[in-house]
Amino acid sequence: MYEVWTLKHKPKTLAEVVGNKEAKRKLLEWIKSWDRGIPEKRAAFLYGPPGIGKTVTVEALANDLNMELVEKNASDYRTENAIKRFAGLASQYGTLFERKRLILLDELDGISGQEDRGGLAAITKIVKTAMCPIILIANDPYDPRFSTLRGLCLMIEFKKPSAREIVPLLRRICLKEGIEAEEAALKFIAQRAQGDVRSAINDLQALAQGKKHLTYEDVSWLAYRDRKEQIFNVLRLIFYAKTCGAAKTAMAMADVDPDMLFEWIYENAPYHLKDPHDLAETMEALAKADIYRGRVRLTQDWKLASYMIDLMTAGVAMARKRTKPSGWIPMKFPQRIKWLSKTKAERQLADAIAQKIKRRCHISAKRAVEEYIPYLKIIFENNPEMAARIADKLDLNPEMIGYLAGSSSNVKKILGLIP
Repeated sequence: MYEVWTLKHKPKTLAEVVGNKEAKRKLLEWIKSWDRGIPEKRAAFLYGPPGIGKTVTVEALANDLNMELVEKNASDYRTENAIKRFAGLASQYGTLFERKRLILLDELDGISGQEDRGGLAAITKIVKTAMCPIILIANDPYDPRFSTLRGLCLMIEFKKPSAREIVPLLRRICLKEGIEAEEAALKFIAQRAQGDVRSAINDLQALAQGKKHLTYEDVSWLAYRDRKEQIFNVLRLIFYAKTCGAAKTAMAMADVDPDMLFEWIYENAPYHLKDPHDLAETMEALAKADIYRGRVRLTQDWKLASYMIDLMTAGVAMARKRTKPSGWIPMKFPQRIKWLSKTKAERQLADAIAQKIKRRCHISAKRAVEEYIPYLKIIFENNPEMAARIADKLDLNPEMIGYLAGSSSNVKKILGLIP
């Protein structure tokens, strides 16, 4: 059964929450101060970037102190009845089961616009008279709408945890999932997350789930992610644009070159254009774009690139005639790029061997790769004596022999036979 790791491995205690030691200490002290009476600040305002553990900190704290946590979304408090229910919850510290109550009001940023001003004013009024601790959470506390609330609350800043703090968490998750992970791979994921713990766990699940081993090579094909998911927005613009002009502006927004954008479009088009006719037209446009792409590479005539870009942006957008938008669809990293990145070392070895064959046999490196190396692999895997003579003549190093021989036992035999 599929289970999201951010939920499966959610911290159960405050000690398990990654980073922000000072923020956690201040919050714990403030909660404990309620045992001595109502403190001056009846609410705490936690703020900082998304994904860094603000909400899970409150949940873990409530669990540590055996408090009844009432978790609500701030945007739910827009109607009079909802506000009255909130006021009722906030009017009591204890519960029927002798547990102390803690109210969490999450996503305060979600209250926006003229129609929500009444709800925000009511929340402010309730905070002033609360008889139990209230915790508010927002990304940006310095929004002018929150000016009154800031004066009423204990302001606690949450900062992005460092990669060094995130790595032990990823290591623990791997241990629980039975995955043996290289330290370099975990460091790469942690650095790539840029302080977003939730993102780091999601990346780990995407890369490691179902595996017994996670190596640096498994993750190194990934580039640092733009936190605003710029490429995803570019793709959505292309797939759902209503005019050619709107689709063509996507290229200017993209922070990748046309070749890479082509691969992203090619990989994700089938998920966004479900109608067979639309998908056929899309692939036709991409096929024509690919022809121009090949001609640009061959002739270095960059004027042709504009035709490629028009076809893969406007051509794809105009192909969508029957497919209707179906909500949020995740974007997938181009598998061809991933495969090329993972096999880069092998291709470099093949090229190096081809250069040696080229010099000895007076043929092109391309012909050596296509016609000679496949036969050399058969020889090196099955005839160590002949392989040793060829390796000696071509002056192949152990890495090259390993590429051709396939197994370490074959390599040992061949190396032992080379004079």
